Amino acid sequence: MTAEARGRRLLPRGKTAVERNWPDNNSRLPEERQPGKLGSSPAPGPAPCRGHVSGAVTYLRPCGVSGAVAGLLLLGTRCVPCVRCVSAEAGSASCGAMARVWQQPFLNVFRHFKVDEWKRSTKEGDVAAVTDKTLKCTVYRVRGAVSASNYIQLPKTSTQSLGLTGRYLYVLFRPLPAKHFVIHLDVSTEDSQVIRVSFSNLFKQFKSTATWLQFPFICEAGTPREGVAFPGARWTCLQLDLHDILLVYLQRCYSHLKGVRLCASMLVRSLYTSDLCFDPAVTVAEARRTKLPVTPIPREMAFPVPKGESWHDRYVHIRFPSGSSRVPSELVQKSGFPPEAAGRVLQLFPSPVACSKPARDSRACVVQKHDPTASCWATSMPRSLPEVSMSCECSEVSRVAGPSGCIQEPLAWVEATDEHAAGDGLHVSACQPTVEPVVPEDTVPHGPPGRKQSLPEAASGKKRFQQRSFLPDPILRLKGVIGFGGHSTKWALWTPDGAAIVYPCHAVVVVLHVETREQRLFLGHTDKVSALALDGSSSLLASAQARPHSMLRLWDFQTGSCLALFRSPVHTISSLSFSNNGELLCGVGKDRHGRTTVLVWGMAQLGRGGEAVILAKAHSDADVQAFQIAFFDEARMASCGQGSVRLWRLRGGVLRSCAVDLGEHHTLEFTDLAFGPAQDGHTLYVCSRSGHILEIDHQRMAVRHARRLLPLQTPRDPLAQKRTFSSGPGIAINSLSISRSACAVGSEDGYLRLWPLDFSSVLLEAEHEGPVSSVRVSPGGLRVLSTTSSGHLGFLDVLSQEYRLLVRSHTAPVLALATERSRGQLATVSQDRTVRVWDLATLQQLYDFTSPEEAPRAVAFHPTQPTFFCGFSSGAVRSFSLEAAEVLVEHRCHRGAITGLAASPDGRFLFSACSRGALAQYHSGVPQCRVLRVAANVVCQEACPSSSILAVSEDSCLLAFVGPSKYTVSVVDTASLDELLRVNVSALDLAGSCLDSAVALCFGPSPPSHLLVSMSSSTIAVLDARSGHVVRELSCGHPAACASLALSADGRFLLTAAERAVRLWDYAMQAGLSCQVCTTPPPQVYIGHSEPVRAVAFTADQQQLLSVGDAIFLWDILVPREGWSPGSVHGAPGPPLTCEAGPDAGELEGVAAGARGPPRQVSVSPPVLPPQLGLCAGPPEDFDGALFPSDRSRGPKDLHQASGPSVLVQKEAGRAGDGACGVTGGPWDLGRRPHPCGWPSACSTVGARARPPARPTSYRHFTARYKASSPAQGLSLPPAGDEWLRLKAVVGYNGNGRANLVWSPDTGFFAYTCGCLVVVEDLHSGAQQHWLGHPEEISTLALSHDAQVLASASGRSGAASCCQIRLWDVPRGSCRQLLSHHDTAVQALAFSLDDRLLVTLGDCGDGTLALWSTATCELLSSTRLPEPVHGVAFSPWHTGELACVGQGILTLQLLWGQAGDVSLQAHREPVPEELGGCELSSLCYGAAPLLYCGSNEGQVCVWDTRAGCCFLAWEADDGEIGVLLCSGTWLVSGSNTRRLRLWAVGAVPELQRRGSGARSSSVFLERELTLDGVVVSAVFHDSMDIGVVGTTAGTLWYISWAEGTSTRLISGHRSKVNEVAFSPDESHCATCSDDGSVRVWCVASTELLIQFQVLSQSCLCLAWSPQSCGRPEEQHVAAGYSDGTLRVFSIPRSAVELKMYPHAAALTALAFSADGQTIISGDKDGLVAMSHLCTGMTFRMLSDHRGAPICTLQSMRKECGDFGAEGTELWLAASRDQRVSVWASDWLRDHCELVDWLSFPAPSLAEVVLAAPWAQGPRPAPCTVPPQVPSCLPPSLAAFCPWDPALLVCAGLGVYPEVAFYSLRQKQVVEKIPLPFFAVSMSLSPGAHLVAIGFSERMVRLLDCASGAVQDFAGHDDSVQLCRFAPSAQLLFTAAHSEILVWEVTGH
Repeated sequence: MTAEARGRRLLPRGKTAVERNWPDNNSRLPEERQPGKLGSSPAPGPAPCRGHVSGAVTYLRPCGVSGAVAGLLLLGTRCVPCVRCVSAEAGSASCGAMARVWQQPFLNVFRHFKVDEWKRSTKEGDVAAVTDKTLKCTVYRVRGAVSASNYIQLPKTSTQSLGLTGRYLYVLFRPLPAKHFVIHLDVSTEDSQVIRVSFSNLFKQFKSTATWLQFPFICEAGTPREGVAFPGARWTCLQLDLHDILLVYLQRCYSHLKGVRLCASMLVRSLYTSDLCFDPAVTVAEARRTKLPVTPIPREMAFPVPKGESWHDRYVHIRFPSGSSRVPSELVQKSGFPPEAAGRVLQLFPSPVACSKPARDSRACVVQKHDPTASCWATSMPRSLPEVSMSCECSEVSRVAGPSGCIQEPLAWVEATDEHAAGDGLHVSACQPTVEPVVPEDTVPHGPPGRKQSLPEAASGKKRFQQRSFLPDPILRLKGVIGFGGHSTKWALWTPDGAAIVYPCHAVVVVLHVETREQRLFLGHTDKVSALALDGSSSLLASAQARPHSMLRLWDFQTGSCLALFRSPVHTISSLSFSNNGELLCGVGKDRHGRTTVLVWGMAQLGRGGEAVILAKAHSDADVQAFQIAFFDEARMASCGQGSVRLWRLRGGVLRSCAVDLGEHHTLEFTDLAFGPAQDGHTLYVCSRSGHILEIDHQRMAVRHARRLLPLQTPRDPLAQKRTFSSGPGIAINSLSISRSACAVGSEDGYLRLWPLDFSSVLLEAEHEGPVSSVRVSPGGLRVLSTTSSGHLGFLDVLSQEYRLLVRSHTAPVLALATERSRGQLATVSQDRTVRVWDLATLQQLYDFTSPEEAPRAVAFHPTQPTFFCGFSSGAVRSFSLEAAEVLVEHRCHRGAITGLAASPDGRFLFSACSRGALAQYHSGVPQCRVLRVAANVVCQEACPSSSILAVSEDSCLLAFVGPSKYTVSVVDTASLDELLRVNVSALDLAGSCLDSAVALCFGPSPPSHLLVSMSSSTIAVLDARSGHVVRELSCGHPAACASLALSADGRFLLTAAERAVRLWDYAMQAGLSCQVCTTPPPQVYIGHSEPVRAVAFTADQQQLLSVGDAIFLWDILVPREGWSPGSVHGAPGPPLTCEAGPDAGELEGVAAGARGPPRQVSVSPPVLPPQLGLCAGPPEDFDGALFPSDRSRGPKDLHQASGPSVLVQKEAGRAGDGACGVTGGPWDLGRRPHPCGWPSACSTVGARARPPARPTSYRHFTARYKASSPAQGLSLPPAGDEWLRLKAVVGYNGNGRANLVWSPDTGFFAYTCGCLVVVEDLHSGAQQHWLGHPEEISTLALSHDAQVLASASGRSGAASCCQIRLWDVPRGSCRQLLSHHDTAVQALAFSLDDRLLVTLGDCGDGTLALWSTATCELLSSTRLPEPVHGVAFSPWHTGELACVGQGILTLQLLWGQAGDVSLQAHREPVPEELGGCELSSLCYGAAPLLYCGSNEGQVCVWDTRAGCCFLAWEADDGEIGVLLCSGTWLVSGSNTRRLRLWAVGAVPELQRRGSGARSSSVFLERELTLDGVVVSAVFHDSMDIGVVGTTAGTLWYISWAEGTSTRLISGHRSKVNEVAFSPDESHCATCSDDGSVRVWCVASTELLIQFQVLSQSCLCLAWSPQSCGRPEEQHVAAGYSDGTLRVFSIPRSAVELKMYPHAAALTALAFSADGQTIISGDKDGLVAMSHLCTGMTFRMLSDHRGAPICTLQSMRKECGDFGAEGTELWLAASRDQRVSVWASDWLRDHCELVDWLSFPAPSLAEVVLAAPWAQGPRPAPCTVPPQVPSCLPPSLAAFCPWDPALLVCAGLGVYPEVAFYSLRQKQVVEKIPLPFFAVSMSLSPGAHLVAIGFSERMVRLLDCASGAVQDFAGHDDSVQLCRFAPSAQLLFTAAHSEILVWEVTGH
C-alpha cells in the first residue's frame, strides 16, 4: 500500500473511516462508528475555520511520522482532507503551512523526538525512566542537588531547533517534594530573536530583559518552605500560551519553539504542542454528553481519573497567561455540568492586606490549596471582594521590555483550576491591585455576601483595584557610562570609517564618536564582555561575555538591535575575529577539560531569518593568546601563544592548523599578531613578551626576520656590556598593529611606538601612565588607538603628532560617590586607591588624586565651596581644593577606617564615622575645616563603608546614623550632637524569623520629615523623623538588602540599589496610598552593572541619576520638567498644605496616612519670621485679575485652597535704590488655561529655615564664578591726573556672563564685559575704554534702542545687601545712575521700544521682575514670579507689553493708574503638549504678531501673540537654544551644542495665516557654524548678514553669513592664568593657564598669535628664553605642567621642541639660565632640577627645599666673587615654608654653590587674617588660621633688585605683611616697607624704583621705593595672582583668574 493510501483509507459511499491514534499505556484504539455518531464525516467538503469547529473529533497523522501526530481537526459534517507526507525532522520544520499541518492538532514532543533513545535529545546527570503509580505509565525522573547539572534537553545541541509552531505548550509534570525545579524554553520570534522563558520555584521575583523572562512558580499554599513543593504535590498540566507571553511581556511575535530544557527536580511525563486550547478536566465523553463548547483534551494527554473522583481532586491545571478561552458560568450551570469541573480561576496576585509587609511578588505562578469550606478570600483580605458571573481579563500592559536591557515588569496572572478554590462563583482575576486612593470603604455600596454582582458593579469593583501605572515606562534611559575594560583592557576597535571606537565597559559595549564624544550603548550582557569583533562593513558586531559559559551576542551595528544570542560550546571566549566580509566569525576559548578550542561560525543566514551555525570546531594543545582571520582570504587564519605560532585553514567544513618553525624562538611567549599590508600579502607579524618582533612568511612557514626591542642602555648600567640580542631583559610587547606603511607597537613600559615597516627608526612615540595593553591603527592609517592596563583609552594623531585621551576610568570597583551642586561635578572613590572628580556634562575626568598607601573609603562635596572631603582606611579625613588641586587640611581624630562622610546642606558642618564607632563633627564653614567634637562608641562598628550610613536632613538640623548597634538608628542635633531620637529597628518586624538591622539611611524632603531606613530583610521602613513611628514600609522584592538609597529633592522618586540592579520607585504616589493598602506600585528595575551597585544618587538638577559599582552609569530621567512636582504626573497626590508651627508630630499624621482632605491652617506670629508667600491654589476673593499695590501684608492665614490651578505672584513695592525691602502683594491668577500638568497645589510652608529654590537646569541662568576673595576697603587711590598707571587694554571676554555683549551698527558702539569691567572697543582701531564701578562680576548688559544708555548688572558683593545695576551715559562714558533692588543676581535686562522703561529680571534665587523708569530711575513695580523664568523681552509693537519664558509664556501687560502707579495684568500660556514637556529658554519677536521661542530640547516654536497660541514648531538643534535673534525674514539660533544656525523664516507669516495647516517644512536652514563653546551672547545687524557672537570659551567671533566665516575678535583664557613671560625684545608675550594652554600674544595689539594646548593637564609655570648668543632667531618658551612634564616650544616653528620628565610632581616654577642653555625647574615637593635645553637631560637635582612647594625661581648674570663664591650667574629659589636660597653657578663647569640661605619666621600665634585663594572657601568674615599649617601661608615671593643686584626684595615672608630688602653683602635686612595685606604677587620694574604688588583683596599697589609713596588701583574682580613688568618697564601686566589687564606706566 502506498504511503498516501496508508494515510487515507478509501471506503465506499456511506462509510466513514476513523484514523486511529498510536496506542500507548493510557489509550485504546477507537472502534469504527456508524454515521451520525461521534467521529463521522458524511459528506466531503472544505474544512471549517478553526473558530467555528464543533462536534466530532477526527485525528489524522501523516505517513512516516511516529507518535500521536495529528493533521487536521475536523468537527461537524466535513470529510477528511488529504494530508501529504512531510518530513518529521525538527530541523526541517519551518513557519510555512506544511510545517503547521503535520503538527496538528497536537504533537507529543517526547515521542516524536524519541527521548528514550537519546539521539535527538540529551540528558545530563541523574535522569531515569520510572513508573508512576498515579499515572500508571512510564515517566522521567530528573533529580539532583544542582538543577543546572541534571536536565533533559531537546534538541541535542543549542545550534539545532525543534521548529515546533504550536501556540500552546503543555508540560505534564510533578515537582518533587521539598525540591526546586527549573523549566527553560527557548522561543524564537518572527524577527529571529531567541527569547528564553524560564519557570522555577527557585525564583523569588519576576525578572525580565530583552531576551530573558523569568517567572517565579509558587507551589501550592501550605508548603513547608517558600517555593518548594510539599510532600503531597500533585501532577500538574502547565499550559503555556507562547504567543501571548511574547506579545504581552516583550511585544514580539511568536514564531516557533526552538528548544526545551527540563531541570531537576521533577517528574515529567511528556510535552505537547498544539494550536488548540484544551481543557484537561473535560474528556471527550463529557464534552459530548454536556454539549459544552470546549475543546476536550485528547486521550493521549489526559490524566487518568478513577470512577467517582473529580479531576481537580487529583491534579492541577495552570494556564499562563490567562486567555479569553473561558467557560461562562451560565453555560456550565445550564448544562448541568458541575462548576468545579469547568475550572477555577485563582488570582496570581494576592489581595491587599492590612499589614506592614507587602504581599508576595506580583509575577508568580501561584497554585493555592484552600479549605473547601472556607472562602478563598478569607485568609488574604479583611473584606470580601465582589463576585461576578464572568471572568475578567487584563486589557492593558503596564510594562514591556525594551531594547534598553532594563528589567521592566509587566502585568500578568495565571489561571489555576482547583476544585477547592471555588466559593459560590468565579472571582475576579485581578492584576496586582496597586490601588489608587479611593473613597473610604464605608461609603462604597456593597451587596450582601455571597450575592452575584452585576456587571456594572463588577466594573466598579475592578476600578477600585485598578493598578496605577508608573509612566513613562521605561522612565530611565542610560545616557552614558564612565569606564573601560572590566574583563580585560585589550579590546578596543576602530569602526571601518575611523569615526568611532568600540570598546567594552564591563557588561556594556560602548561606541564612542571620536569628535563629538557621543556614546552609543549596546545593552544586554549580564556579565563582563571578554571579546569583541566588528566586520569590515560595520554591519555586524560580535561580543562575548565571560560568564555564564560564553554567551555570544550578534548585533546589527547600525541599529543596535541584537540579531542573535547563543551559548558557545566553550568556556570564556578570549578572542573573536570576523572575516572581512562578515560571513565567518572565529572564537577561541577553553572547553571544560581545559583544552584550547577554536570555533568557526557561519553568518550567511543571519540576516535572512536564520541563525549562526557552527561550521567547524577544532581542539589544539597549543596556547592561543591572539587569533585573526586573514583579510585577503577568509579561509586562512593565524594564532599565536606560548611557544607557538600556528596557521589555520578552513576547507570542506574542517579546520586544520600547522605550526610555524620558529627555530631558536620556540620558547617565546607571543602576545599578538597582525597580517602585513595588502601589497605584502605573505608577511605575518608577531610580537612577544620578551620584546621580539618576528616577520613570518606564512607561505613558506618560516621566520623571515627577527627584531627585538631593548631598553635604553646607560653608561652606569652594569649589564650594558652583557646584553645580546637573545639574552638580557627586553621590553615586553603586548600588542602590535600594521598599516600600509607603519607598525604600531604597545609595550609594557607604557610607550606607544610607531615604526616604519623596516623598523629602521622610531617615527613617533607616546608615553602612557601604565602599560599599553593594545594598539589599533585606524583604517586610514592616520590615527593609532591605544589602551592601557590603567584604564585609559586614547589615540595618537600621526599628522599633528598629538595624543588625545578619550576615556579614563577606575581600574577597580567604585565604592562611593558624591555630587556637586553648582558645577555639575562628580567625585568617586575606588578600590584602586584613587579619588577622581568628573564633569557630568562631558563625562571626562577633571582631577585625579592617588593614595598608594591608604585606600579612600568615603567622599563628600562641600555644598558651597570648591572643596571636597575624603575619608581613608587609615582614619584620616582630608579636605581637597578643586581650584588649587591640593590638600587643604588633614585630620586624624579617628583610629579606625572611615565608614561614612556627610556634609550639611548649609555647609556649616561635616560629619565622619569610623569602624571603631567614633563620630566626628567638623566646622566646615571656614576655609580650614576644623574638628569641633568627637563622640566615641556612637556609630555601629559593624557597618560597611557606605555613602548612606550617615544622613543629614534637608534643613541641616538633624543627623541620622546607624548606631550604637546595627539594630538601632539614632537621630541627633547637628549643632550639639544631642540625641533626639533612637529607634530600635529590630522590633519593626515582629513576625520575622531573625532580627532586622539597618543598612542605609536617607532623609526625605521636609515637610513631612521622613527618614528612610533600608533593612537587612529587604524592606525600606519610612519613619517619622521626629517621633520614630513607622509611617509605612516598602518591600524591595529581592533577597538582598538595599546597600544605598536616595530620594529626589521634590520627593517624587526613590532610588535604591541592591546587588546588580537599580530600582526607581514612584515615592510620591506611594506616599498618597493608605497604609491599609500595602500593594504599592512596583518599582522599575534596571540592570547593566556586572557587579553589585555600591551607591546611587540624583544629580543636582534632579534630571539624571547615577549608579556606581563596576563603572559609573549616568541615567536620564524621562519625565517632562513640568512633571517634577509631586502630584502633577498621572494624578499622583501632592504634599498636603501645611504650615509648620513646631516639632509636633501630630501635624504630620495626615501626611503619613496620605490624607487628601482640607489642610489644617496654623497661624505663625509675624515677629518670628516675615510671611513667605509661595504657591497657592486660588486667587483671593477680592482679586479681579490685575495686580495693584496693596497697603496690607498677607500672612499665612490669607492663604486658602480652591479648585482650579493657579499661581501666586508676590507684589513688591517701596524698594528704592537704597535697598529697602517693603513687601506687599497678594495672589494672582495667571491666565485662563491651566498648566498641562497642573501647578503644585500646596502652599509653601513657613518654618524656621527657608529652603533655597532649586537652580533651573537651563544654561541661560547666570552663575557667578566662585571667588574666595573680597574687595579691600580704604584704598590709597591716586588723585585724578596723577596716576602712575593707566589701564590700556583688557585681554579676554567673560564667557561666564549671559547676553553681556552689545553692538549698535548705526553708531558703531561696541561693548562687552570682562570681570567687573565694561570694555568699550573701537572695532576699527582696536582702542579700548574701560568703565569701572561694579564691585563684582558683571552678569549681563542691555543697550537702549537709541544707543544712548547702557545698562549693566553685577552680583551682590559681601558688603552690599543687593545687586548693582548701573546706567551709563554712552556719549560721556560715565555712570548716570546706580540702581539696587535684586537680592542675588540679575539675569536679564531689556529696554522698552521707546526706551522709557527698563525691566530687570532676577535669577532663580531672587525670583523677582522689576520695572524701572529710565527718566527718573524710579522703581515702578516689582513682581515675584512663581517659577524660574529664563528670559524676558519687551514687545516691539506695544510699549506696555513684555513677555517671559520658562515653563510657558508669561505675557505681562502694564496698567497705568491715575496716580501714576503701575500694575501688571498677566496671562499665561503653557508649552504645547506636542513639544514633549520641554521648557522655553529663549525668545525674540519677529514680524507682527510673531514671537519665536527656543526650548531646552532644541525646538523653536512660533507663537501668535494675538491669538495666544503656538502654531508652528520645528527641531532646530540637538541641545538647549539659549540665543534667538530675528530680523526680517531671518532667524539666528545659538545653543549649548556650540552651533550657530541661520534660518529662513520668510514663509512663517503666511503659515500663521493658515493656522492649523502650518508645516515646519517651510522653514529652511541656510547656514551653520560650529564655534569653540556654548553660545551665550549674540548681536547682529538688522540685515542679519554680519554680527558678533560670544561663547563660554571666552571668545568673541565676528560672523559673516554671506561668506560663511567666523573670525576671532577677542580671545582669552578659560581658566586661571598662572604666568606671563615676555620675549627679550618685548614684541611678544606668553601666558599659561589651568586650561592647559600656552598662548603667545602680540604685545602691541594684544592679539593672539599662537596657542599650544595640552589636554587634561594644567600649565602652572612659564619662562621665555633669553636672547641666545649670536642667534636671536632661536626663541623658546618652557612650560611646566601639573603631571610633572616640562615642554619646550619653538616660537618660530610653532611646534613642540622637547618634552622632559624632570619631576614626579607638578611643576610650580621655571627659569632659564642667563645664557639660555639651562632650565631650572621647581616642583610641588620642593625639588629643584637643572636640565640641558639641547639634550633634555636633567644633570642636577637639589632637595634642600624638600617638603614645601617652590614658589619662585629667578636667575641673573653676575660675577659672584663679591659674595665669596665662584660663578658667573646668581639664581634664587623661594619655597612656601618661608625659606629662600641663593646660589652661584657656572653651568659650563657644572658648578653650583650655595651663597646664602634665608629662613624667615612664620606668622606668630596672633591672628592672621587671610582672604587669599590658598584659603579656599567663601569669606563672609575674616577667618583665623593657625600659622602652623603651611598651606594657609601666603606664597613666598623673592626677586633680585634690578637697580641693585646685591639686594633681594622679599614679600610674603615673615610675621607681618611687608616688603623686606635683604642685602647679600651685609647678610641682613636693610629696609622694610609695611603693606596693608599679605602679598600674593610681586614684580619689580627694570626701570624706575617701582614695585607692583598684587593682593587677594582685588587691588594692585604700586610702591615707589625711592620716595615711599604708594598708589592703589582697582579693576579686578578676584585675587590678583599675577603681576609682571615688561622688560622696557613701560607696561605692567596683572591677572585675576582668567582676565589679564595691561597697564601703561606713566610718570616714571
